[in-house]
Amino acid sequence: MLNERIRSLRTSRGITQVELANSLSVSKQAVSNWENDNIQPSIDMLVKIAKYFSVSTDYLLGLDNRKFLEITDLTDTQISHIRLLINDITTASE
Repeated sequence: MLNERIRSLRTSRGITQVELANSLSVSKQAVSNWENDNIQPSIDMLVKIAKYFSVSTDYLLGLDNRKFLEITDLTDTQISHIRLLINDITTASE
């Protein structure tokens, strides 16, 4: 599950294994090994991956399927615009 979540998050962002590796200060081989389920990242690295992708460690581990957006540094007006956009998207897909 973890390997699939890392790969899915990486590809949905349109970044390569090399780019992810550089962002996390690990080798491309480490990312490849995680995605191929050859090795598991350390707990510290799991937290770093979660922060990088703005997801919970529970999400990465498959314990929770909820996704979140980090909006802490946005203004109330910006948050309102995002809520409207999400509402429009979810209403259009029904």
